[in-house]
Amino acid sequence: MLNATSELQFSSEENTDISQLAPLALSGDAAAKEKYSTGVPEKSGHPDSVYVTAANIFQSIQVEKFPDKVLIKYGNEPLRSLYESEDESLQRVSYELAFSALKYQGILETILIDSYIFPSTTIPDHLSSLIIVMLYDFQDRKFQARLLSDNEESVTEVQEVENLLHSYKTKLAAALARCRIKHDALSICHILPETVRNQELRASTLPLYAWINTYKISSEEVYHSLKEKGYNKVKSVLHIDDKVFAVDQHCYDVLIFPSHLKSDLLNIDLIKDYKLVFQDKSRSLAVHSVKALLNMDDDILMVNTGSWYTVAHMSTLTKNNTSKIFVCGVQSQGKRPDRKNLFTKMGCENIEILHETFLNIDSKDNRLQKVKVILLLPRCSGLGISNPVEFILNEHEDTGLLKDFSQGGTSEDKLHILAQQQYELLTHAMEFTKVQAVVYCTCSVYPEENEAVIKKALEFQDHGIKVQPYRLSPPVLPLCSLKEIHLSTDKFFRMEPSEITNGCFISVLTRERDPSETVSVKDILARAAAKGLLDGIELGKSSKQEKKKKKSKTSLPKASTTDNNSIQMKIAEFLNRETNANANQSETSTTKICLPQKNTTQVGSSSQVRKPNKPATHPLMPTFMKNTSLSRPYERPTNFVRPRLEDRMVALKPVEIVLPPVMLPFSSPQGIRPHMPAHFYYHWVGPKTVVPSYLSTSSISRKGEKPKENLPSSLLRRPRPWL
Repeated sequence: MLNATSELQFSSEENTDISQLAPLALSGDAAAKEKYSTGVPEKSGHPDSVYVTAANIFQSIQVEKFPDKVLIKYGNEPLRSLYESEDESLQRVSYELAFSALKYQGILETILIDSYIFPSTTIPDHLSSLIIVMLYDFQDRKFQARLLSDNEESVTEVQEVENLLHSYKTKLAAALARCRIKHDALSICHILPETVRNQELRASTLPLYAWINTYKISSEEVYHSLKEKGYNKVKSVLHIDDKVFAVDQHCYDVLIFPSHLKSDLLNIDLIKDYKLVFQDKSRSLAVHSVKALLNMDDDILMVNTGSWYTVAHMSTLTKNNTSKIFVCGVQSQGKRPDRKNLFTKMGCENIEILHETFLNIDSKDNRLQKVKVILLLPRCSGLGISNPVEFILNEHEDTGLLKDFSQGGTSEDKLHILAQQQYELLTHAMEFTKVQAVVYCTCSVYPEENEAVIKKALEFQDHGIKVQPYRLSPPVLPLCSLKEIHLSTDKFFRMEPSEITNGCFISVLTRERDPSETVSVKDILARAAAKGLLDGIELGKSSKQEKKKKKSKTSLPKASTTDNNSIQMKIAEFLNRETNANANQSETSTTKICLPQKNTTQVGSSSQVRKPNKPATHPLMPTFMKNTSLSRPYERPTNFVRPRLEDRMVALKPVEIVLPPVMLPFSSPQGIRPHMPAHFYYHWVGPKTVVPSYLSTSSISRKGEKPKENLPSSLLRRPRPWL
């Protein structure tokens, strides 16, 4: 395949010792140097299939130069691979190798030209990508030979390129050293743009996020299982090298692990059985925002979700609801069995796939009439992501993102195209008349893709539709720091890229609910539970608890009513007997108005509680009200105190309060005396012994008889604030 005219000329250089050039490799960290000083190679290389896959990825995303500056042509024909590897670890290595080669593309091309590999050798254009990828890996191994396994299938093109690089290894190492000296860089990685270096630094410390699949396991069971495996629960996993985990502050079902534990976690049953699912936190924030806006029977429409894990997470959050999740944007059905198999393993049931694109779905589609919330996850520049390889593999994003990451930014033309696509998706979502909220989420750091899209959509929304217009709502997620509060002052939820999380932007658009639609108690409780206001309370048991409470509350009055009835019957029997026995005395008293007042004075003197004439003090009333249960005529004690300042008002009170007991010429029985002390009559009657003339004797007797019937029952009756 290769016509290497100068390959034999430099064949003697294969045994040349270039150990002195080892520290000049691209990866110049201290740990690598320490490993090299011990004589142990840092890496042993990769299988041939990894190089082929990485070369094809690189060929599709390589940075094209102007025709007059092109020195190396890459061609358009991809390399043929013997088989497509389904191993996720090998796919990740291929993407990382292609991304690394892309970041150093300019430097690697310079090294190839400076070492005279180009143009001294005739290399087919379709192999140029393979040479770039393998050259990066060659220098990353300190120009040491690759260790091959016996059962590995070899690829002819890989073997030929590897032999060519080995024949030029001295010249390649020298060219690398000259490049480092030219840029006056301690390490060749310092030649990269600062944004790229910062992104690499964040990616090295970014922790792992995993959400709990509550279809298969509870949070307490996960904590217990991790504790059995030696993991300790802490508040923060930052700068901790032990086996620890923490609970996320924004999402109660998301756990955080240090990045160095990934290989260990991938081997535990919690991950293998889909009880814990690794996913970027930005997706968890999006589905939790939707959950906070849902009622019990509201359906959801998810647009451009990328990963099926996002759909599964949404399903776990709505497992106690009657909600249905619609997912659109699935073009091909080739992976449908795999998707069904995944959802079956995870226990998800309330999911329906729509194979139309979102823009082709009519806003009045009969299938979506119960959809109340739309989750938009549009394609974006993704510059808030620290590890683009993980993001592409997990969220099935376009590999073209690697080109933007390698250059530290997105071109203006591409940014304009993305913003226009996002605006079209958002405006179409706002056309669904039954929808009450739209959640818009990106991983971009550009305002053109975030705030500008939202404000433009709100400004130009159609006000002719007979529904409430959309408005910008505050974040529905908890704000856990002063920085988050500051970033959310304009009602947008933002998370900046940092060593603990990727960048994220979330906006919530809501409109007033139709007044004709009523909200049930279950809906209110579900929304409160989503916001964390019902911590520890299960909604399914609320109705039973309410019934028990009502039952306990109604049982108390029944018991007291039964006791009161028995006492009332005895007292009523006694009063009726005494009333009949003294009927003649009652008739005589009706002919004289002043006689009852004189009898009252006599009763007061016979009880030996007569005191000097003093107006009743205020402390008397609370004491009396506390120790005595009054009937209805006594329910307004404040009227008794104020009239005593005027003589003309004093005469009215004995008619309302004192007359009922005055009609009894005998001393009160022992059973009633504690409730009606004798001094009470004296203080409230006062020195006035004349009853107003407008009160007839017949009215006095009638008013006296009625309280006699109600007095015993009202005395023992307790207030019922629950009625």
